[in-house]
Amino acid sequence: MFFHKTPTLLTRLFPDILWRLETDNKDIYLTFDDGPIPEVTNWTLDQLNQFNARATFFMVGDNILKHKEIFNQVIEQGHSVGNHSYHHMNGWKENTKEYIENVSEAEVLFEGVSKRFFRPPYGRLKWAQYKALKKEYNIIMWDVLSGDFSGKLTNEACLSKSIKNTSSGSVIVFHDSAKAFSKLKYVLPRYLEHFSQLGYSFKSL
Repeated sequence: MFFHKTPTLLTRLFPDILWRLETDNKDIYLTFDDGPIPEVTNWTLDQLNQFNARATFFMVGDNILKHKEIFNQVIEQGHSVGNHSYHHMNGWKENTKEYIENVSEAEVLFEGVSKRFFRPPYGRLKWAQYKALKKEYNIIMWDVLSGDFSGKLTNEACLSKSIKNTSSGSVIVFHDSAKAFSKLKYVLPRYLEHFSQLGYSFKSL
């Protein structure tokens, strides 16, 4: 169970979190979680290049160490990056001390290349984790969740809901992960083409 469109009440409860950007321009902020992953992240970069699109990649520390060349490639191609914890931790299941330490361990890998962006895996944080992290990081969530990770969602429904819920200033989440790849291959190029034809630009945070 998840919301494709983040409820307004939730965004008002946590005003210190970035959910979307207010803009008069036709800009969309693409984000990708869980990489870098060989083939998947490379394919994603190729798709973005075809549409002169920029995005923000929230990366898992362990994956960065395994695939440092892809991490560097993302940065070299003009995309921004952010912390997604070192071991893709679910904040609801972890004590605050260990969770913060895991995020800090990953942050070392982003030194000099990140604006101290952090997105919690699954979008889940305990209150104490949120209070501690907001002092050190720009916490980035989203207002549109594509659902490309869901095995219960058809390719067509994923694309349709992603398009329907996107508007100027939206921050949308896709996943450059092995789990999401089959759906991402269908949705991302069609999503990019749809909004490109409507005159939108795709920007990094």
